Amino acid sequence: MGLLTTTDLTVRFGGHVAVNAVSCTFQPGTLTAIVGPNGAGKTTYFNLISGQLKATGGSVTLNGADLSSASASTRTRAGLGRAFQLTNLFPNLTVLENVRVAVQATREGAHRHGLNLWSIWSDHRVLTKRANEILESVALIDKADSDVASLPHGDQRKLEVAMLMALESQVFMFDEPTAGMSADEVPAVLNLIRELRQDKSKTILLVEHKMDVVRELADRIIVLHNGTLVADGEPAEVIASPIVQSAYLGVVSETKAAA
Repeated sequence: MGLLTTTDLTVRFGGHVAVNAVSCTFQPGTLTAIVGPNGAGKTTYFNLISGQLKATGGSVTLNGADLSSASASTRTRAGLGRAFQLTNLFPNLTVLENVRVAVQATREGAHRHGLNLWSIWSDHRVLTKRANEILESVALIDKADSDVASLPHGDQRKLEVAMLMALESQVFMFDEPTAGMSADEVPAVLNLIRELRQDKSKTILLVEHKMDVVRELADRIIVLHNGTLVADGEPAEVIASPIVQSAYLGVVSETKAAA
């Protein structure tokens, strides 16, 4: 189903409340952009959802299952797929081997009690076939035998999407997916997100500073400031809000600058 809910999700670091009782429900078939100024708590909120950080209070549920006490790896197996600002790949393996690891983890996680990720790959034709299908879908099949460390940054981001697809994620979480990319690399990654968005069984969350990307892709925008949810709604409504324009998105200053 891909239905994700956070209820009063909170984390404190000493006396600082980095995320303050954020409650949101994210529906399948929608792309929600999470925006706000630097230090607003966007990535911290992502870390709480995906399990990289332990919450001080509140809960995270996926399809009605409470994942609040689950580890990051358990949440991944449950269907929460997270892409990071810096790619999270196996740099010394080939592109195909990276995706095959993810495919095998999914298949063995579904059918066995243990994982044997480093078994002999030649015995797994089904895994290789599925991995190649995924690489074809993200336009990386021609680089299947390349070492990941040798890939340009844009292709590494595409590979990270491929691995989330291989893990059969229900929720795709992208933390600034175009960060660090050259102008000619950005369209390929955005096209992948557009394609994922067509699958109405998937839920997509996107942290992004580039408002042109947000305007084009988002079905909904939520705005965080000092860890608190301050706006939530359709893109046109949120972007038009005076408080968001002046304080969070910088639209007013951009407009004045253009004038």
